[in-house]
This record gives sequence, structure tokens and C-alpha cells, in this order.
Amino acid sequence: MTKKHHIEVMIQEDQVSTRIQELGDAISRDYAGKSVHLICILKGSVYFTCELAKRITVPVTMDFMQCSSYGAATKSSGVVKLVKDLDEAITGLNVLIIEDIIDSGRTLAHLKNLLAQRKPASLRICTLLDKPERRVVEVDVDYTGFAIEDKFVVGYGLDFDQQYRNLPYIGVVKFDETEKESAKL
Repeated sequence: MTKKHHIEVMIQEDQVSTRIQELGDAISRDYAGKSVHLICILKGSVYFTCELAKRITVPVTMDFMQCSSYGAATKSSGVVKLVKDLDEAITGLNVLIIEDIIDSGRTLAHLKNLLAQRKPASLRICTLLDKPERRVVEVDVDYTGFAIEDKFVVGYGLDFDQQYRNLPYIGVVKFDETEKESAKL
């Protein structure tokens, strides 16, 4: 037996786009008269960060961090590893951490504590997706695209073993047990 899977649409592309516009509008209002420094959490947040940045009307600067707590698994290992740190200092900046998905909260809690020590003027979190029922560590999220059920999702930057990031919608990975058919002629 081999494990196969397929993807079912959870959130349509137009719904994602509409919600990102709403988030951009809210962020633009909240940072009116100021600039905002986006910190994109690689790799999954890059699609969301780029689309969100295009919809923010105040001045935007950007940097990148990469953490890992998944590897090739479908659930967080619980160990947060910093793979890439910021290129520039954030002291005195209005920082907005951009995440693709928050489930356990461990990664964001770790990052928020780390970045707060660097003395930004403000520090907020924006996520495309939130799985509140999976929360192990409480994290205050300032901007949320969609709260979703505890399902393994892909698309719009989210991956399953580095696949499906490029899907323009949010999909659920459905696993099926099927038997290999041998084609003996």
C-alpha cells in the first residue's frame, strides 16, 4: 500500500485576494502618517507578504527571516530553529511580522520575543491563516486573514514537503490509502 493524496479547495482565490485587500486597508489606516517594516517569515509567507505589501498605502520596507519547526512533516515538531536572521537592524521601526499560518504559536512567540529585544518602535503580527484550536503558546495576533479548522492546508505559499506553494488558493491535503495495482501483461 502506498499513501496518496489530493488537494481540495478550502478558500477560493478571489476570497483570498479580497481578504488581503481588507488587511492592507486596515494596516494602512493603523499606520497612517508612519511607515511600516514588514518581516516576511520565509518560505511560506513570501506570496502573502508580496500581495499584502502591494495593498498597503503607507511607506513599506521589508526584510526576511526563516525559521523551521516542520521539516517534511505535517505537524510542528515543537522545536523552533532560526535558519536566516534579518539583514538589517529594526531598532525604532514599526515592525509587522508577516506569517502564512499560526497553529501551535511556538514559532511566533519565539520570534516576537527575539524581535522585541531588538527595540522596535512597535511590534505586531499579521497572519494569512490562524488555527486557534491548535494553540499551545498564546500569541496576540493583530491582523488575521482567516481562522480555519485544524486541517493540513497548502497553497498561497503553504507547502507539503515543498510542493503546492504556487496554488493561488488555500487547499486541504486529503490523504487516501490505495493499493498499488500491478500491471502484469
